[in-house]
Amino acid sequence: MINEKKYTKAQLIFLLVLRFVIGWHVLYEGISKVMNPQWTSANFLQESQGILSGFSGWILSNSSLLSIVDFLNIWGLVLIGLGLIFGFLFKPAAVAGSVLIFIYYLSVPPLVGYEYTLPSDGSNLVINRTLIEAVALFGLALFPTNEVFGLDYFISSRQKGTLQHGRK
Repeated sequence: MINEKKYTKAQLIFLLVLRFVIGWHVLYEGISKVMNPQWTSANFLQESQGILSGFSGWILSNSSLLSIVDFLNIWGLVLIGLGLIFGFLFKPAAVAGSVLIFIYYLSVPPLVGYEYTLPSDGSNLVINRTLIEAVALFGLALFPTNEVFGLDYFISSRQKGTLQHGRK
């Protein structure tokens, strides 16, 4: 039988560092878009050749919908990044981040025969950093790093302390 919730200090530190660096990357992506009032997801959506290309085309066909998607994308990245870094609503933030980044992957997958004009990180085939980050975020959601360090931990500890004091 596997003994759950028994991790070494090194394992927990690694998971916390992974949570922080992915959170930083996601937060920075959101903030860079907030700071650029000209930013829009239109260029990315125009590149879509993956399974979501029809969905991307539908968004592009409606300027109001594109504005909503831009707003949700920007502030979703910011909130997900903050949730990961500060460990606040960590599991929902990690899952939401994984889903959002996986949507990016499905929109512009690195497959043979697909050519993109936007810059990429190099030559990739099937697996790229976008997919790796989506999988890593989903994996992080499976570990209790929010029970070790973060606002979730401190809120939970405070509530437990209040409940114990209230019973006396």
